[in-house]
Amino acid sequence: MTSNKLALRAPALADVPDIESEWHINITNPRARRRINRDGMLGLGESYEQGDWSAEHLDRALHKALVNGPNGMSPSMWAKLAWILLEQRVFNRQVGKSAFNIGKRHYDLGNDLFRCMLDPSMTYTSGYWADAQTLAEAQEAKLDALCRNLDLKQGQHVLDIGCGWGNFAEHAASKYGVRVTGLTVSEEQAKYARQRCEGLPVEILLKDYRDLEGTFDHIASIEMIEAVGRKNLKAFYRVIDRSLKEGGSCALQVISSDMLSRTSNRRFDQFMIWILRYIFPDGYLPKQRELTPPPDTRLHIKSWQRFSDDYDRTLMAWASNFNEHWDEISDMYDENFRRRWNFYLHGCAAIFRAGLISVSQIVYTKGLCPNASA
Repeated sequence: MTSNKLALRAPALADVPDIESEWHINITNPRARRRINRDGMLGLGESYEQGDWSAEHLDRALHKALVNGPNGMSPSMWAKLAWILLEQRVFNRQVGKSAFNIGKRHYDLGNDLFRCMLDPSMTYTSGYWADAQTLAEAQEAKLDALCRNLDLKQGQHVLDIGCGWGNFAEHAASKYGVRVTGLTVSEEQAKYARQRCEGLPVEILLKDYRDLEGTFDHIASIEMIEAVGRKNLKAFYRVIDRSLKEGGSCALQVISSDMLSRTSNRRFDQFMIWILRYIFPDGYLPKQRELTPPPDTRLHIKSWQRFSDDYDRTLMAWASNFNEHWDEISDMYDENFRRRWNFYLHGCAAIFRAGLISVSQIVYTKGLCPNASA
């Protein structure tokens, strides 16, 4: 009995001797220790939002917690994890009207928020920093890399699944002369994208990807698959297969990881429970093996490029912009929201820095299997 209890009550984060000096944080309310001890990274995030602790360099503090904290979980955290795993296996929360929840709860928080945080192109995905000096340059390089990977030609029709504020649609239409149909589940994004793309051969639809009809020369989907859901990944690839013309290409930018599983890192799981609760409801990061198209499609992997370090730098640039321009939006959001958003941005930078998560551009072709490269 004793050994079983010890296994269940594995050391939590606050069991690390002197976490204030270990992680360089300043605890201002003793309840923070209790919450961290009980809920690990989840408790760390909740107590930070409440103002119970602070750090001069939040990203470094969270990186230390992710890398050096114990991997055990309390019974209450095991219960939370078990419930999420059950939900993912039993329920499908990304179909019908539920597919629009992520738009309402995240992307519709207000265009002013994202305008203050992002670069002028309103690109809310990782930039490509190989030859870039600024966030705007990194985002343009990423968009152009996607266009080149698709080998876009003037007059072609491109589908953009998860078009955001229309950044890729505007770039591809204006610089490559293609026609673009963009899909989003966010009303705020759709309004903004239609306005910015006025005068270009771009159509923005407020529609679930599964309801789309027609075929396209190429397809782009930039960090949208994370909202598809575990139960819908195969269906997502089948939609791409039926929507892509023979010989066409699909460029997918995707965040992947092993999350909330029997083999995943428990500190990372605790952070992802916080993300699912407060930032991205019903999200799911696919494992790398889940990014292989189902055998009943004619899709094949042509290339796979990873650039995970670039997301750390992108997130830190977003955090810097957010805090620099906070005064412009402070009358719309309270201090709790500011701390929550900072924990989100700096925490995500920390998990990329810790190697617990990756971002890739994958190109698929439809038809005969090409020679794959990785």
